[in-house]
Amino acid sequence: MGQHWKKIWVGSAGNMVEWFDWFVYASFATYFAGAFFPAGNDTAKLMNTAGIFAVGFFMRPVGGWLLGRIGDRKGRKAALTTTVTLMSASAVLIAVAPTYAVAGYGGVAVLLVARLLQGLSVGGEYAASATYLTEASPPGRRGFASSFQYVSMTAGQILGLGLQIVLQHTLSSSELHSWGWRIPFIVGALGAAVIFYLRRNMLETEAYTEATAETAGEGAGESAAQAAERGTIRALMRHKREAFLVIALTMGGTVAYYTYTTYLTKYLSNSAGLPKQTATLVSFCALIVFACLQPLAGALSDRIGRRPLLITFAVGSTFLTVPIMTLLKHAGSFWPALGLSLLALVVVTGYTSINACVKAELFPTGIRSLGVALPYAIANALFGGTAEYVALWFKKGGIESGFYWYVAGCAAVSLVVYLTMRETRDIDLKRVGAGAPQGEPEAGKVPAS
Repeated sequence: MGQHWKKIWVGSAGNMVEWFDWFVYASFATYFAGAFFPAGNDTAKLMNTAGIFAVGFFMRPVGGWLLGRIGDRKGRKAALTTTVTLMSASAVLIAVAPTYAVAGYGGVAVLLVARLLQGLSVGGEYAASATYLTEASPPGRRGFASSFQYVSMTAGQILGLGLQIVLQHTLSSSELHSWGWRIPFIVGALGAAVIFYLRRNMLETEAYTEATAETAGEGAGESAAQAAERGTIRALMRHKREAFLVIALTMGGTVAYYTYTTYLTKYLSNSAGLPKQTATLVSFCALIVFACLQPLAGALSDRIGRRPLLITFAVGSTFLTVPIMTLLKHAGSFWPALGLSLLALVVVTGYTSINACVKAELFPTGIRSLGVALPYAIANALFGGTAEYVALWFKKGGIESGFYWYVAGCAAVSLVVYLTMRETRDIDLKRVGAGAPQGEPEAGKVPAS
């Protein structure tokens, strides 16, 4: 059991730093938006930075394919080490990017390259960590263990918001806008260097090691043909249904997650009229509670299954998004805003706590990393990465409430998927094909309801 927790700790710690770097771009955008673009409308500046934020998401399918392939062919450890290297490089680039006053749109070019690297990194990080955490977990505990992916993701955002709160209270507004916003990216680059060292010494998962054993003496292993096709698009095409499921079940969850985490601080500040410090504190407190909920919900899924939690999320998000967002706009102060934010995040927990293991449980070992990475990255590029931009587009057009219905509609589509998909809790991840006894499902094959 100690080795299992060591694997979970190392995978989670790296994920935390990756997502710290990813999210501080969004949370500090209100401070550096004016540094890279000429004077003009504040919402337009935020749309420009949100557009670059979205571009990072469109690189995620490329990262999902590249790093998913590495994860299936070279191992989960190799993929995780590569992702954190890319993320460290991107953080350094943002930290040193020249402003518009110094280099004109040259600074935007540096910012764009950095976001492209981040997109590559996070495109592979999600799948690599989801696969690693799921495979490193004992049977019957996968929901609990894999929930730490979103614990670590949220912890990264909490650290980013916490640093923002500290900087807001130690630096003046002009200092934050001129140079203070660079500090979190320097911190992120240093953190990534530490995680790189930890991941170089991490252990590979047993499921991957056993599946790729090359001699009969090492275990069942796989055939030469299977080994040649690990992590390839050809192999993924044999699991088209599962790939579609990943896209469809991600759609509602990723829009809701980015709405109530990444976009929430801006929404409370720009639409609800709360001071930036208050809006940041609301997000910070809500995310702490949200992180604590993940293992509880994950453990519950190990007892009752994954589908009940997914369905609860989708029903809640479909019918509560519009009233919650409407009330948030008129919250007016800290406590009402916090209460509504917590209600929203409790609903989202039904998705975030278990989506990693659900996706990993859909695929066999030889294609698991790519099978999770590429479809998930496509869904995030289309829906997650554009959520903030869509919200600001509706706001600029004077119909901000249209975004609320957009979020609810995405959740409704995922609800249909959750209602029709089959349970994945009892899949044996080490069954890689022909060896599964009769009556036991192969990995990637879900038993009939």
